[in-house]
Amino acid sequence: MTRRIRTLQDLGALRQALQDSAAEAARREAEAREKAARDKRERELFARSVGPVAPLRHAVRAAVERPRPHPLPRQRERDEAAVLREAISDEFDVETLLDTDDALSFRRHGIGPEVVRKLRRGHWSIQAQIDLHGLRREEAREQLGAFLREADRHGLRCVRVVHGKGNGSPGREPVLKARVKSWLAQRNEVLAFAQARASDGGHGALLVLLRPGHGHAGADPTRAAPKSR
Repeated sequence: MTRRIRTLQDLGALRQALQDSAAEAARREAEAREKAARDKRERELFARSVGPVAPLRHAVRAAVERPRPHPLPRQRERDEAAVLREAISDEFDVETLLDTDDALSFRRHGIGPEVVRKLRRGHWSIQAQIDLHGLRREEAREQLGAFLREADRHGLRCVRVVHGKGNGSPGREPVLKARVKSWLAQRNEVLAFAQARASDGGHGALLVLLRPGHGHAGADPTRAAPKSR
């Protein structure tokens, strides 16, 4: 008798579970129908608000080319630096080319002595300068070469190169000063150079006259832009 009662209880629990599951399924179905009806009403309301629509035509678009950035001549710069290191020698004897005066000026073949005199007197305005004072030899040589290339590229005629007086060098010998003169004499851009006046740096600097740069082909090399009075 006890076994039969336990079985009937189990049957009642199963029946209740089936009823609950059916009720849950009916509830979900009702919610889905309500949501579908609500979405339909919203679409119809939107359609009535907007009115008739037509698909856009595919317009023919013009191909617009974007300007490409100018390439940087990295390899050329590296090549120029390599040529500079090879072309400018520390073994070059510049003393044979210097005028034997108190300032040991330099002028290239074909440049008259009056050009050097004008350079010393400040006839031409100093358009740019580089300060090599305190740099190591290799660093000074590379920076000087880069500076002269840029000056030539921009058509500058008169520049100042500061090499220092050598007061901080061993034995107070102006080692860099002699190197700079040698390097300048080996550069094709350089027509002449002379020691600067006291007001422009004196024994610690050189005034350098450069050949006509880009855009100045055919100009008289001795006729740079004079200083405005």
